[in-house]
Amino acid sequence: MIKAAGVAEVTDEDFEAEVIGSELPVLVQFTAEWCGPCRQLAPVLSAIATEEGDRLRIVQLDVDRNPGTTIAYGVLSTPTLMVFRGGEPVKSMVGARPKRRLLEELADVL
Repeated sequence: MIKAAGVAEVTDEDFEAEVIGSELPVLVQFTAEWCGPCRQLAPVLSAIATEEGDRLRIVQLDVDRNPGTTIAYGVLSTPTLMVFRGGEPVKSMVGARPKRRLLEELADVL
């Protein structure tokens, strides 16, 4: 998996504690090593993690190694970006996008 700087990796085992139990909203990138658009998104997520770290937590979940969470949230393609707030998914987006557009799409959940 392409690891984005400032972005933690979560698994089926710790998803509940790290995402559902988070005080901050959490943006989860459902990703895979073979996913080209996921690699394009890595620097975008790193930049947002650095700039918005006090308001938003960003994590990555590898769909191949964590099928339980992937299936539970109906993720069918990568990258899927899902925002969780208060333990519930409140927004879902599919595909890579530039930083400016992603920040615009996140404005209502931050």
